[in-house]
Amino acid sequence: MQMGRGRTSRMRRRKLCKSSGSRGVNESYKSEFIELKKWLKDRRFEDPNLTPARFPGTGRGLMSKTSLQVGQMIVSLPESCLLTTDTVIRSYLGTYVTKWKPPPSPLLALCSFLVSEKHAGDQSPWKPYLETLPKTYTCPVCLEPKVVNLLPRPLRAKAQEQRAHVQEFFTSSRDFFSSLQPLFSEAVESIFTYSAFLWAWCTVNTRAVYLRHRQLGCFSAEPDTCALAPYLDLLNHSPGVQVKAAFNEETRCYEIIAASSCRKHEEVFICYGPHDNHRLLLEYGFVSTRNPHACVYVSRDVLVKYLPSTDKQMNKKIAILKDHGFIENLTFGWDGPSWRLLTALKLLCLEAGEFTCWKKVLLGEIISDTNEKTSLDITRKICCYFIEESNAMLQKVSHMKDKEVALVNQLTLVETLWTEELKILQASAAILSNLQTTFT
Repeated sequence: MQMGRGRTSRMRRRKLCKSSGSRGVNESYKSEFIELKKWLKDRRFEDPNLTPARFPGTGRGLMSKTSLQVGQMIVSLPESCLLTTDTVIRSYLGTYVTKWKPPPSPLLALCSFLVSEKHAGDQSPWKPYLETLPKTYTCPVCLEPKVVNLLPRPLRAKAQEQRAHVQEFFTSSRDFFSSLQPLFSEAVESIFTYSAFLWAWCTVNTRAVYLRHRQLGCFSAEPDTCALAPYLDLLNHSPGVQVKAAFNEETRCYEIIAASSCRKHEEVFICYGPHDNHRLLLEYGFVSTRNPHACVYVSRDVLVKYLPSTDKQMNKKIAILKDHGFIENLTFGWDGPSWRLLTALKLLCLEAGEFTCWKKVLLGEIISDTNEKTSLDITRKICCYFIEESNAMLQKVSHMKDKEVALVNQLTLVETLWTEELKILQASAAILSNLQTTFT
């Protein structure tokens, strides 16, 4: 069941919640959560249903204090608890934001506010919330370059693009940071450092919920759809779980309603969206095991790796695939090679006398038994190539974990990703073996 509004680009699409089956250890006694609950109570929020806890496998999350039924309100967080661009405009930064030209983006306003409030320490009215935020993040932009180089090639390229984007965003924002100097006794360069900015960017990118605001003239045209939701953002992701999540204009609360039941003392989940593990790691900094949406991407160079170099029509075939959108998003999944991958390879495997039938291939028609068999053989070779690569990378990561003790957590994350991809490829290999028996 889709929620009312999804999260665009960097925002979470939060769907539904369900129990995990493993009991957590209650952490409501910890000082940061005691202070957070006091802070939330002052803003008219008390939660009778959930409590902070630590769970095996997922870490810190929220545990049900009672059994939750379908249709039950799980969380109703008042607007006064949300951190939005309205919060920034009403703050000491508001004058600087509204006067700055060209208008800053909503994201820059939120990041600047987070950096400034974190710097304020005990003086920040948002301290109880800030104390519950991660001190560091594991998005690829935060990983060491030598760790990023261990990622699968398609994800590695996106990770490098992400790093370049954030660095450019920071560099282009320096003049705005300098304009804030009257607010601080220290030099702004020592406050708005790249590491501080990166922490703020990751906080918004990984934890924001979707909340559309009216477009204000003091901001750039970039959609203003981010809101940080204290306490609610402790909910972890699980693919396939169900909740209804949205901002209620009548109650002025961000509400999460159960669409499936949850037993007492079990972890309550939401779903950030039907994302594969590359997307989850890139945007949120984690990998989901047994993720039904996980897949292994086939790049163009691997696609043609086992095709005959003597095929004079190869360039035309590649051009056709590109023109019809069949050169990207070619994957192996838990249920084997995708239809898009098989279709692309069937077209690439057309013999000279069959080339005029390329339109039929794209429509899903069978051209000949030879074409079917040849394309399956190539698909199997590609799958085996990826299996060998996955095993080699897992061995490399294992050796690095022995030598790079300081990077063990980052390397374990990469190891988990490669392990999941290997499992997917092994499942695909078994399916392909069964398919090939029909042509032998």
